Amino acid sequence: MINQLNKIMEQAYEAFLSYQHVSGKDKKEFLYSIAEEIEALGDELLQTASEESNLPVARFAGERGRTCGQLRAFGDLMAEGTWVEAVIDTAIPDRKPIPKPDMRKMLVPLGPILVFGASNFPLAYSTAGGDTASALASGCPVMVKGHPAHPRTSNLVSGAIQRAVSRCNIHPHVFQHVEGTSFEIGKILTQHPLTAGVGFTGSLSGGMAIYHYAQQREVPIPVFSEMGSTNPVILLKDALHHNAPGLAKSFAASITMGVGQFCTNPGIMLGVKSSVLNHFTSLLALELSMIPAYKMLHEGIHKNYTTGLDKVLYDKGVETVYHAHAEGSLTGSPVLARVSAETFLRNPDLHHEIFGPFSLIVVCENKNQLTDVWKILQGQLTTTIIGTDHDLELNKDLISIAKNIAGRIVFNGVPTGVEVSNATVHGGPYPASTDGRFTSVGMEAVKRWVRPLCYQDCPDFLLPDELKNKNPLGILRKVNGEYSRQSSVIIWLEKDFSVLMPILVAIQSDWWPEEDLN
Repeated sequence: MINQLNKIMEQAYEAFLSYQHVSGKDKKEFLYSIAEEIEALGDELLQTASEESNLPVARFAGERGRTCGQLRAFGDLMAEGTWVEAVIDTAIPDRKPIPKPDMRKMLVPLGPILVFGASNFPLAYSTAGGDTASALASGCPVMVKGHPAHPRTSNLVSGAIQRAVSRCNIHPHVFQHVEGTSFEIGKILTQHPLTAGVGFTGSLSGGMAIYHYAQQREVPIPVFSEMGSTNPVILLKDALHHNAPGLAKSFAASITMGVGQFCTNPGIMLGVKSSVLNHFTSLLALELSMIPAYKMLHEGIHKNYTTGLDKVLYDKGVETVYHAHAEGSLTGSPVLARVSAETFLRNPDLHHEIFGPFSLIVVCENKNQLTDVWKILQGQLTTTIIGTDHDLELNKDLISIAKNIAGRIVFNGVPTGVEVSNATVHGGPYPASTDGRFTSVGMEAVKRWVRPLCYQDCPDFLLPDELKNKNPLGILRKVNGEYSRQSSVIIWLEKDFSVLMPILVAIQSDWWPEEDLN
């Protein structure tokens, strides 16, 4: 096994030596081709994913659209080119007391990236998901460790990517797919000296195990693990008074979406004790009772869900408000529980994510106690605040706290469903992720797989096109402190017109004899 994995990594590094130089337009063609090949799999892909995950076929029609959409979005980003963040500071040779050198900077790819497929999104967060798409876009080869919960789905998608590689005449080892159930495979690949970075979506224990493997290397590498989050929600009084039925319906759907197997599932809801909070709780329980219980993804997730429920619900301070009757194996029963803030504050076990269709309502005696609960929560992917304008005006301090614990703050909506956009942040302070400065969803996800590189006094002909004087790619660059798509020479002349005068005089003297100018 070790020899095989060594060969995979050597092939990936060989691919990196050429793939890092592939143009943005060619990478766009490649990423678009992957999307086309995935779509060409048709219903076979959707049916296979459904069979392996216990999720409906209709769910995968949407997930396939998301997967292909983000591949094309990264392709467009590459073709436009500005993502490299090119910065140029031109030289000032006569600066005193010492000359100023010419400095030019841009983002460049790290090298081969290891991606662990996620079980809860067999398409959008797995073989050709966001980690793979963003890494390939950045110029990095990818090795995917397929998730054992959906091997046939992973193989179908892997085949689609390989066909795109052939179509576009890309290095044949720019993408490689590794199968197996052994944890040792992931450890060996993470610790291999040619691996330059790791992407992971899954549990806190799994994400941290990979993180620690990477730190044990002779040369540490970045590990971007997206892990546990309870995605707490604050329910403010005026909003509950005006729209309790609508909010109950929305949150029941959010809690049970995908059998609760979303990393943005609203697992904790906070409110101040009141009749409107009680009314909302009753309505939420009623809405949950009208949603059928479905099978969870696999035995491991189901076992963790039931074990987590038992641990929480057996706490004598926790009241079960609603618990659906489970029929059949692997069924994820929707559960709603309630606890006082006092009990919640003294029991850290209640603060952790329970991955499944579960939510815990924390009842606070007053605003001060709600603030105390809000402050002790660890890092989150999302926080949500439900309130009217009047509520929000009175609770700006809670919003300020939310900024310190979450990657995304949702106002008057539900946290499930992550838009793929230029502004998306899907990450957050630990334990939501291992590095809250980055996102795993959206166009900024590409920045996990790159580093800045500076060229000092480099001849123009040796510079990459992104940094050349003439700006042949026409990208937006920061030149001498100003953003522009113009040539850096033109900007330099515009900023110091006095430099232009001798040039004009020289040109004029060539055009007209001196006697004609008298």
